Amino acid sequence: MNRFSYVRATDVAQAAREAGAPAAKIIAGGTNLVDLMKYDVERPGRLVDITRLPGLRAIEDAADGGLRIGALVTNTEVAYDRRVEARYPLLSSTILAGATPQLRNSATTGGNLLQRTRCYYFYDVGTPCNKREPGTGCPAIPGVNRIHAVLGASEHCIATHPSDMCVAMAALEAVVRVSGPGGERAIPFAEFHRLPGDAPERDTNLGRGEVVTAVELPARGFPAHYTYLKLRDRHSYAFALVSVAVGMEMDGGRIGEARFALGGVAHKPWRDPEAEAMLRGQAASRDLFERAAERTLRGAKGYGHNTFKIELARRAIVRALEQAAAGTPQSQVDKRIR
Repeated sequence: MNRFSYVRATDVAQAAREAGAPAAKIIAGGTNLVDLMKYDVERPGRLVDITRLPGLRAIEDAADGGLRIGALVTNTEVAYDRRVEARYPLLSSTILAGATPQLRNSATTGGNLLQRTRCYYFYDVGTPCNKREPGTGCPAIPGVNRIHAVLGASEHCIATHPSDMCVAMAALEAVVRVSGPGGERAIPFAEFHRLPGDAPERDTNLGRGEVVTAVELPARGFPAHYTYLKLRDRHSYAFALVSVAVGMEMDGGRIGEARFALGGVAHKPWRDPEAEAMLRGQAASRDLFERAAERTLRGAKGYGHNTFKIELARRAIVRALEQAAAGTPQSQVDKRIR
């Protein structure tokens, strides 16, 4: 770990000023950043501690019927909040599918949005990596790529985004609130994370010095018909090979609104609005769900070791849509798929 200076910000404006300096990094729960520093992947010259900032530790009802979650609210606090459990059970279920209780007690909402890929090559400073050192190459493409992306990748990077929580946020169409040198702004969740393109070192569309202050959930939370299906190598403390978050509104056997997002398959949570539109107004059926899955995966590309993900994702989408339509969400305690 390199030497660095440290400052504890007293307000958001100071945090934004400090974070805008070269080689500065914001730290809150530290569950990802500290690991990256230990591996020498991140080498910040200055850490900006935001854990004491006022106003960012609350979950508040919004005037439009939604919910505002401060950036410093822990994953555990979100998952077990009575309003989240009642109105946004998809979000609660998704958080409980990730990490361990100890990590969820420290990890923050804002930090979860900003966590970095778990690509082996990104973590290994002895190998080239375009995300870590732009222009050095992506050894995952010809190499061991079992956990890597099959959608939205580029010739420069096939890393995946690791978050569970963000998959639910994408399906719920959350909005990220940020503050920075240019003032405050709202970023629709679909626009917050980036695909790699020719700049894989950039994970998000945050500007220099911008600080995440909150995530806002809309009033529609899909409390009756939802699921989070996470497929992984072991039942606990493992990142998703493929995951699917679904929120639906049902009228009898017919689908009203339908949204679903995939994790573990792309550089950001993956949604396909055209596939979602195929479901609306239709009678729920396996054939319909299979066609929606095919539509979602029409541009998928495997790189050898990870090609199995395409079929796994197809089956996961169908199963998750079935679970949501039936109102039988995947249990995060009994993880057997039913």
